[in-house]
Amino acid sequence: MNWLEKFSEALALSLNISILWLPLIMLLTFRLYKLFRDKRAIERQKQMSLLPSLTKTYWEVLKNAFSAARLSPQAVLPYYSSMLKILGPLVRINAIIRDYVIINDPDDIKILLSSTEHITKGPDYRMLEPWLNKGLLTSTDEKWQARRKLLTSTFHFKILETYIPSFNKHAHTLVQNLGKASKNDELITNISSHVTLCALDIVCETILGVSLRSQEGQSTDYVNAIKTVCRIAVKRILTIWLWSDTIFNVSTGGRDFYKSLKVLHTFTENIIQERKQKLIYSENLIAGTEERKRVHSFLDLLIGISKEHPNSMTDADVREEVDTFLFEGHDTSSIAMTMALIHIGMNQNIQDDIREELHGIFGDSRRDATVEDLKAMPILERVIKETMRLYPSVSGIMRKINQPLRLKNHIIPAESIVVIIIHLLHRDESMYPDPEMFNPDRFLPDQCIDRHPFGYIPFSAGPRNCIGQKFAMYQMKTVISTVVRYMKLETLGTQKDIVVIPQLVLKAESLPSLKITSLFKNHK
Repeated sequence: MNWLEKFSEALALSLNISILWLPLIMLLTFRLYKLFRDKRAIERQKQMSLLPSLTKTYWEVLKNAFSAARLSPQAVLPYYSSMLKILGPLVRINAIIRDYVIINDPDDIKILLSSTEHITKGPDYRMLEPWLNKGLLTSTDEKWQARRKLLTSTFHFKILETYIPSFNKHAHTLVQNLGKASKNDELITNISSHVTLCALDIVCETILGVSLRSQEGQSTDYVNAIKTVCRIAVKRILTIWLWSDTIFNVSTGGRDFYKSLKVLHTFTENIIQERKQKLIYSENLIAGTEERKRVHSFLDLLIGISKEHPNSMTDADVREEVDTFLFEGHDTSSIAMTMALIHIGMNQNIQDDIREELHGIFGDSRRDATVEDLKAMPILERVIKETMRLYPSVSGIMRKINQPLRLKNHIIPAESIVVIIIHLLHRDESMYPDPEMFNPDRFLPDQCIDRHPFGYIPFSAGPRNCIGQKFAMYQMKTVISTVVRYMKLETLGTQKDIVVIPQLVLKAESLPSLKITSLFKNHK
């Protein structure tokens, strides 16, 4: 036998041994992992079993899952409300695949939201990543902390002040459109559509620095793409088999989602490149000098940040933040403004108080609102706060906890998903007597003194609170005050006619009509 034959025989033998040992090693590794995981899983289930739950047995879990799957969107919030009333302010829900724990005690909520450790969003947010990637809304840990620090300066008071003219301009367009739609005593049956387009125009101009003109019927492809992406993203989150990327990608909804997503991303990318070419960079772009007043959009600031921090803010990073704020900025504020207008039209005494407050600021003039004017509207601010109590734009907050969470009376094991349903927290009778009643006086200073600071969180709270909450409040005050200054609102219905459903943001399923009467013959 020559050396080549000997070598071949030795190689074959070693390969045969490897082929025999490889499955054994893999099997042993898998078994050890399973034993370790099972041990952890058993311990975890012991801890979970100590939490209040309606589903103690496997049969109850299946029965509950089946019942929940049959719920209409309108019945979801009342269903969870009944569970909290039965079991108290902490409820465990075994959803077969995942364990959810709902907390509704402000002390527990404070522990969770104040933590710098438990900042990872729930798994549902992963389904937004094809659109928003790992921007401020969906990122976590070091990336989120670095990004939050970079972006905080972009919502400085002096920057927000430069956005007020855009707020005024688009608020006046909304008034004009409502005036046209209500000619000949026509009722406004789609107030939410009018308000949403106004919010979209405002956000696009302040975030991107471009005029979308959606209230004038322009940019319909972009507007429709946003609607499609939001609608399909919600359906995917609520449909368990669409959680799989493979199934979603080949589904009709998945194909429509990515087709619309291409429209959104292409639009954003083109705007970014155009703005980069037009901007003349200067050291004063981000510095706290008078030059800051020259900044015209959030995108301008991001491009300036990317120049100063090229490793932390690439073109892709700029796009994901622009997409994030376009999504968060228009949909969240539009539902609050819509509901505020509905309730102002429903409560003529409140409307009279607001109008009197505005007359004290503006007199009979038709000048635009300034920042100082917006600060001088405590009555309107209370109306907005009460609106966001009853109809928080984001119905719930989710956190995936990677370490055990020690609450006031319970310990929630790691790998659980903790849920705060803001919609239900804001209806806690111990903090808000007669909680379904619309009563802005709840936010008079003396009424707020003893209220738990984590009992009212429309913008979340703690380190992951909404970075754009001042932007939103200025926007809402400008739009609502402009409408009330120029129009009388009458809601033809009651609060019972309002039907809302929780989606990515709260959505109005059904609203009463509005009768609108112009207070001036000619609006500018």
